[in-house]
Amino acid sequence: MRKGNLFILVIAIAMGGVAAYLAQEWIAAHAHPPAQNGTVVVAAMPLAFGTALNAENVTEISWASGKMPEGAFATKGELFKAGRRVALAPLQRNELILKTKVTGPGQRASLSALLDEGKRAVTVRVDDVRGVAGFVLPGDRVDVVLIRSVPSPSGSKENISDVLLQHIKVLAVDQLANEQQEKPTVARAVTLEVDTDQAQKILLATDVGKLALILRQAGENNPAVAKRVTERDLARVEPVAAPATVTVPVPPRRSESTTVSIIRNMKREEYSVLRSD
Repeated sequence: MRKGNLFILVIAIAMGGVAAYLAQEWIAAHAHPPAQNGTVVVAAMPLAFGTALNAENVTEISWASGKMPEGAFATKGELFKAGRRVALAPLQRNELILKTKVTGPGQRASLSALLDEGKRAVTVRVDDVRGVAGFVLPGDRVDVVLIRSVPSPSGSKENISDVLLQHIKVLAVDQLANEQQEKPTVARAVTLEVDTDQAQKILLATDVGKLALILRQAGENNPAVAKRVTERDLARVEPVAAPATVTVPVPPRRSESTTVSIIRNMKREEYSVLRSD
């Protein structure tokens, strides 16, 4: 009897070992491969626009992922391989160094490096009024308005206003191209990012009349329906609907007398009696 129990115990241990081995093989076959640790280059300290990158102000940190962020640099050697680079945007400490935020190898932090492909830069002269009191900053979007004089139907001159361009990006205000600038400044010139056709319109418009800027809401890019405004529109008053007349019901006038009914011998008689209250 004891030999039978011992045999059963041995069989159970053997089957348990086989099950454990098979479970381990299944887990190994279905487990995800371990993530490959790499490095990425980040800013070692806050960097302002126009700061030249060097071995002291950038550093490498671990990146526990097999996929690098688009435009990132894995090592300092890759970053400085073809020449020095300059920051095109303010960078915070430990922020990724991306190709879109730095110049190409050997380039300067000039305004041309900020232009998107196919775009041009053109400067508009403004004052404290036409520059939206200095509240237009790099990175904002504006509409460009042309104000000029044209012959009126009566033969005299009249001023008109036309929206020339809409949703135009501001690249720089005077010589300031830092998008993190927060304080308004009274500008004398605003540089805009446009295409070739838009640049021609702006340059021609500067000889035709005066240009003014309209600041757009941040993130709003829907084109607005704009029409020409003339001096005659300034004198035109939109009719205002008169308020509706509200009729207050008049309470009924209380009678000064009342009727009293008296029944005698099945006969009804009514009398008018003055109220005492």
